[in-house]
Amino acid sequence: MRELFGEVIHTYTRAQALADGSLIDVTETAAEAGFRLPVAVTRTVWLRYCEWPEELGTGQSTEGRLWDVLWLAVWAARTAAEPSARITYTLGVVPVDDPEGDPVDVRLWAAITGEGAGGAPVVTIGAPEDW
Repeated sequence: MRELFGEVIHTYTRAQALADGSLIDVTETAAEAGFRLPVAVTRTVWLRYCEWPEELGTGQSTEGRLWDVLWLAVWAARTAAEPSARITYTLGVVPVDDPEGDPVDVRLWAAITGEGAGGAPVVTIGAPEDW
């Protein structure tokens, strides 16, 4: 690739993204949902679709919203027409900025990459604009 693109100017690793908060490690909960690989969600997904401030009330919780993100990814992967390194799925979610509103459908991607330690496979869940 060096012949085509030249010298690498800068790299940004998954470990760095986890350390700086661009990715949030959700592996423990993901394992309960059925994942067999380490899983992280992007900061976008965390803030928009997982995190639920307690002061908003209305029966939502960060844990429940994270579970929805993960379980729907597992279900989408298991029911996909054919295996793929990236799946797209739809999540119905109450927006944080409209806690009394109706759920809206959002599209998320779950991708398996070799970005783990030593090139190990890992899963990243993000919104389309994250890629």
